[in-house]
Amino acid sequence: MKAKVLINKGNVLSEIDDRLYGSFIEHMGRAVYGGIFDPSHPMSDNYGFRNDVKALVKDLNVPLVRYPGGNFLSGYNWEDGIGPIDQRPRRLDLAWQTIETNEVGLHEFMRWANELDIEVDMGVNLGTRGIDAARNLVEYCNFSGGTYWSDLRKANGASEPFNIKTWCLGNEMDGSWQIGAKTAEEYGRLACETAKVMKLVDETIELVVCGTSISTLPTFGSWEQTVLEHTYEHVDYLSLHMYYGNPENDIENYLAKSLDMDRFIKGVIAICDSVKARKKTEKTLNLAFDEWNIWYHTLETDEQIEKWQVARPVLEDIYNFEDALALGCLLITLLKNSDRVKIACLAQLVNVIAPIMTETGGEVWCQTIFYPFQQVSTHSRGKAMLTTIVSDQYDSKDFSDVPYLESIIVDDEERNELVVFAVNRSQSEEMHLDIDLHGYKIQSVSECSTLAGYELKETNKKGQEIVKPVANNQISITDIGINVVLPVLSWNMIRLEKAE
Repeated sequence: MKAKVLINKGNVLSEIDDRLYGSFIEHMGRAVYGGIFDPSHPMSDNYGFRNDVKALVKDLNVPLVRYPGGNFLSGYNWEDGIGPIDQRPRRLDLAWQTIETNEVGLHEFMRWANELDIEVDMGVNLGTRGIDAARNLVEYCNFSGGTYWSDLRKANGASEPFNIKTWCLGNEMDGSWQIGAKTAEEYGRLACETAKVMKLVDETIELVVCGTSISTLPTFGSWEQTVLEHTYEHVDYLSLHMYYGNPENDIENYLAKSLDMDRFIKGVIAICDSVKARKKTEKTLNLAFDEWNIWYHTLETDEQIEKWQVARPVLEDIYNFEDALALGCLLITLLKNSDRVKIACLAQLVNVIAPIMTETGGEVWCQTIFYPFQQVSTHSRGKAMLTTIVSDQYDSKDFSDVPYLESIIVDDEERNELVVFAVNRSQSEEMHLDIDLHGYKIQSVSECSTLAGYELKETNKKGQEIVKPVANNQISITDIGINVVLPVLSWNMIRLEKAE
């Protein structure tokens, strides 16, 4: 099979916001307890956080982590997680039916994030709480001192403000499963007034308002319209959430689901821009795709896990080779929409539908999805280029005209390189890909790797990280770009050093 990608040096889609490679830590399952935090583990630091997990998080190059939820957020009292640890209350977490010890709270998490040079995207509870708790939390975190809440932060050991700049106004408030779920009108009014007081405390913060939780909900569209009518002037981003899977065991359809993500994003952009036009404002609202991933493996089994235990081990999906390919397509889709999607959070980071898995008290390892995410996060800090793709297409159960080639090119001027990401969706044919780089001259191929050749259901296990990228030597530089052979069903990264 032959395919072609064309770019021109002057045709830039966007400057990529580093926060596109964010992730998510919620107080659920073993994401915190037994994941990033495991005091009895021999690899843990003096505060109880695992150094081996930190090393893999650093390798992922995650610049932003959303915290502390998630559904957990809508029943959470942030004050439970400050002050002396031995005096903090144990609470029922109704969202995930566990016991929350509050051993890890605001200060502990901020210390962990600061050590890893990660910004925190902090959520405020608009389920069981509201304006007052939100403004107090901003004051506690960001005000320098001389007030009740800022001085309490100092008394609790943080003399300098946490200076958190990105905040979420609740979580999935349209969902019937959400504690304190609201109508669009109820949430829009509350989010508007909460946003106003939060920015009165700190005018430098950026706010994310809740969009539709799942695009298949009947309120999709009308929810966004109503909420933005109330909040447009006061917020900076509208959130999107979506998870994908392959429960029907249809690889063609599975790898085409990134087209649904693209359609979802473009639909939300259209809604935002319609509100902009109606309000006659110059302000353009951008998007935060602050929950996305593959999630389907554990949906039927988690209900059998004993409830009301600490760190109830839910959502521990074990990812396979085909999941890595699907995730690669989703990553490329986010990059193709990076002109409006400025924040994205892979949900989640450790153990809970995550690229990193741990054994409590034991080993840590990388799931199959770790590698596409790590490669994109590490090598896509630059400009996303407008690309023209010429490829054969196929039809699947839910999608038509699906290109066998999914691809994006990033121009990283700081590193003086072009980086190509590509997925060959074909199950039967390798792809001979010509990449025409008009306006560029290539000096050398710095790296060409592929994730390919595994059984679709092949997984990585403790001590057996089988599914990972390997070198691909079937590449050559041409007069106008490069030619490369992409194996059947493959995720590929090519780094090209530009000539001066």
